[in-house]
Amino acid sequence: MTSTGSQGAGTTDRLVWSDAPSARVLVVEDEPSIASFVRRGLIYEGFAVDVVGHGLAALDAVRDRPPDVVVLDVMLPGVDGLEVARRIRRAERAEGGPSVPILMLTARDAVEDRVDGLEVGADDYLVKPFALKELAARIRALLRRSQPATADVPPAEVLSFADLVLDLARRTASRAGRPVRLTTREFNLLTLFLRHPNQVLPRALLMERIWGSDFFGDSNVLEVLVANLRRALEAGGEPRLIQTVRGVGYVLRAAG
Repeated sequence: MTSTGSQGAGTTDRLVWSDAPSARVLVVEDEPSIASFVRRGLIYEGFAVDVVGHGLAALDAVRDRPPDVVVLDVMLPGVDGLEVARRIRRAERAEGGPSVPILMLTARDAVEDRVDGLEVGADDYLVKPFALKELAARIRALLRRSQPATADVPPAEVLSFADLVLDLARRTASRAGRPVRLTTREFNLLTLFLRHPNQVLPRALLMERIWGSDFFGDSNVLEVLVANLRRALEAGGEPRLIQTVRGVGYVLRAAG
């Protein structure tokens, strides 16, 4: 188990190009050459970077110094990346804190591998080998999605349907007054449904709006995302609001 720096601890470098604070990225990668490549590249892209080499160190880093984004390798010694993501999401739900965007790095491009990442709460995935420019672009996209965009979202904009309330500025959701913890993609998908209530949204439209050019090929990742969103919305025993329209897509509609 190795990392850039001392074992079990992170190293931090910052290249400041302006007075604005850099977004902090936690890179969890046990291969020294890849860790060094990613660390150096992200620093030159303007990010502050912490690097750790195994899962337990990643959990400590997220707990002690929460990053803005986690770049998480799937294949790690000891606690693997999927378990790290699962524990991060579990802790966020327990503490009621903000949801940190997680980008998974994997050497495998099988649909099952992507689905596994989504099921544990990852927001995006990138297959090795990858270009640093693409990694940086995906990190910036996650940051944009996870933070209020005041130029696009009026400060007081709140969407609601039945007992479901979504505050776009604060990026919070509640169901019958119960806080609902959502990942970045789950929140974006729910926003899309709430902007088009009682309207059947085709599967292809949802895929394009949520994944855009990041998605290639057919898979059941949308079904997994919808299942995760339903589970979060119905955790208190509430009735289902996201209905399946077989052969077409989904609709936000009260049952009955």
